[in-house]
Amino acid sequence: MTVATITSKGQITIPAEVRRALAVDAGDRVEFVALEPGQFLFLAVNRSVTELKGMFGKPQRSVSIEQMNHAIAAKGASAR
Repeated sequence: MTVATITSKGQITIPAEVRRALAVDAGDRVEFVALEPGQFLFLAVNRSVTELKGMFGKPQRSVSIEQMNHAIAAKGASAR
C-alpha cells in the first residue's frame, strides 16, 4: 500500500510510484471524484480533449440536432 502524509497546509506529495502509474508530473491536474462517504477516486486529468479526436471512428450515419433533441426528450419521458 502506498501512503502519503498531509501537511499543515493540507498538501500531500503524491508518491513516485503513483505518479509513474498515472503518468503525471509537475503542473498536471488531478481530480477527486466522490464515490461514497469517505471514499474518493483519484484521477489524472492531464489529457487534452483534442487527444480524443478519432477515438471512436467515423459515425455510421449523421444525426441532426432535431433528431438528437427528440431522442433525448423521448428517453427523458420514458424515465419518469
